[in-house]
Amino acid sequence: MIEIKNIEKYYASKGVKHYVLRHVTTSIKKGEFVSIMGPSGAGKSTLLNILGMLEESTYGQYEFMGEDVTTLSERKRIELYRNHIGFVFQAYHLIDEMTVYENIEAPLLYKKIGNSERKSRIADLLDRFNIVAKKDLFPNQLSGGQQQLVGIARALAAQPSLILADEPTGNLQSVQAEEIMELFRKLNKEEGITIIQVTHAEKNAQYGNRILHIADGVVKDDVQVG
Repeated sequence: MIEIKNIEKYYASKGVKHYVLRHVTTSIKKGEFVSIMGPSGAGKSTLLNILGMLEESTYGQYEFMGEDVTTLSERKRIELYRNHIGFVFQAYHLIDEMTVYENIEAPLLYKKIGNSERKSRIADLLDRFNIVAKKDLFPNQLSGGQQQLVGIARALAAQPSLILADEPTGNLQSVQAEEIMELFRKLNKEEGITIIQVTHAEKNAQYGNRILHIADGVVKDDVQVG
């Protein structure tokens, strides 16, 4: 599903290159659940953003579902992202002025999904995550755990084949964090959705089947779990 070769990201300042990622090469198969771990500033989120097409690498090759992302036009990249990738953020990134229902609906409007199909998908997600009663509330009326559930529902609305999660439980209490991680495990095992998460927590990393350890922008270790 994903092949990256010699991915580098650096910023040049006064002729000096400041590397965020160096020579990152790995492949991720469909149906895997991969955790990216490492200290703060190691380059984890930058790598996730490159995989999610939110950032471009300075150098290297990135193939996603057989497409060479590095050579695609911005329009084609956006199309690929919208059709195949769901993003879940630590800070939820819900739109404050929109209700729960409208937040989940937003990606479907971008994809120009018809009205009846939209209603059907949203109803299914609200029911599945047990948030039907919350559909007319705004994000600031929800707990952190509820906001993250809405964030995951929104990521799933477009029926992605890949979910990228950046510290998805970073702002949650342990019980809520466990619920979110169990949900990810279920999505991966029962629905075959490929998941790549950035996490600081060893406990969260154990939910997946592989851990990439990054330090100073370099992959130091790639280990199978369980």
